[in-house]
Amino acid sequence: MIWQILKWTMRVILGAIVIGGMSACTMLGLNYASLETDNRPAPTPEITLPFDADAAREILEAELYGPWPENLPVSASAARMIDENYLGGRGTLEEVTLTIGTGQGARSFPVVIAIPNEARGKPVPLLISQTFSDNCSVFPDDPVTEFGGGTCDGSGMTGMMGFVATNIFGTYIAYAPIDRYFDAGLAYASFSGWSFVPDTNGPAQTAMADLAPGPVPTSALMAWAYGFDAAASVFGDDPRIESSAIGAIGHSRYGKAALIASGWSDRIATAVAHQSGFGGGSSSRSMTGETLVRMAKSYPHWLRPGLAEDLEAGANLTLDQHFLLALSAPKPIFLGNGRRDVWSDPNSSFVLAEAASPVYQAAGVKGLPDGASMRDDFEPGAMISYWIRPGGHSVVSEDIDAFTAFMAAHFGDDSRGETGLQSHQ
Repeated sequence: MIWQILKWTMRVILGAIVIGGMSACTMLGLNYASLETDNRPAPTPEITLPFDADAAREILEAELYGPWPENLPVSASAARMIDENYLGGRGTLEEVTLTIGTGQGARSFPVVIAIPNEARGKPVPLLISQTFSDNCSVFPDDPVTEFGGGTCDGSGMTGMMGFVATNIFGTYIAYAPIDRYFDAGLAYASFSGWSFVPDTNGPAQTAMADLAPGPVPTSALMAWAYGFDAAASVFGDDPRIESSAIGAIGHSRYGKAALIASGWSDRIATAVAHQSGFGGGSSSRSMTGETLVRMAKSYPHWLRPGLAEDLEAGANLTLDQHFLLALSAPKPIFLGNGRRDVWSDPNSSFVLAEAASPVYQAAGVKGLPDGASMRDDFEPGAMISYWIRPGGHSVVSEDIDAFTAFMAAHFGDDSRGETGLQSHQ
């Protein structure tokens, strides 16, 4: 009896901690984001053509993200077959151990990949996901490896913590509906960003400093972005995977990392960035929602060292985030948003997408559709595909439909010619 009381007391305390932490991340509220953008100031500075992508990357690295860890060594174990008749024979479920860096500071972690059977006849597009939870929650019914070793025994998204997390942040905040990705002809890989670089101030910097040899990241966002590139370098060599159709998908902080990966990595063909907010697709100059300075103070490890202090002292960044979006041109990018997710400022994200569109046009494709507004219906085939739905900072069933529709429009069978996927050039 006493044990039962203690157990439920601990669950209540844990639930309160989870709710408090999540609220701090997302400022859960009842407000709706405005759908009006005419009253927004034009993003500054204006992008001039021809767009100098190298110069933009150099400035964003120096002022916001720290360096891209170019040439940091990547290796992987041989694939371990988890289930050769996955989902009733629809595909396979496999796992590799990915290692980034060498020596004692190297970081190793499991990456699980689900590949549909149609890949036996032709290579298929791949979405690489980074999640808040571990692969035990992404694949709760399968004996995948938990971080640190051992075999998962069910999901971490159970009990009170799971109930709170999924009711606030959606059914798919961790769990991945692989059957729906298979329906769209997609392979799907998953790992936790924090298994590469911890999502904690202090341990994150230590882990990054210990990576060797060569350039190392100085922000967790840049490190997580490199994690997408590292996984793509491994899976891109698999003949079942279409190497020119590998996308990075992430929610919130990992949506920021997905956009960075798309802007820096030639291996990443697209970013599905859902509710990426500040440091991602929303304006660094905006005073609506979380704001960049508040995020930098709350999560100093996400961005380059000293940024919070510099911003509080009145420093202004040279570039706003439309330059980050423009770095992906002419790749298709998906910008997901929610009306109640005012914390992420979806209004400024749309304005920045407009400001980045001329770079896409100069590359021979359209960015946002002509005459687009936040009130328009979702157009998955747009090269900058802006999605906004009711609801808050979460991953729900509607979002999965939008993700797969976007991928099908750009990388599905209808977008392929005799020579493979359309190049978007």
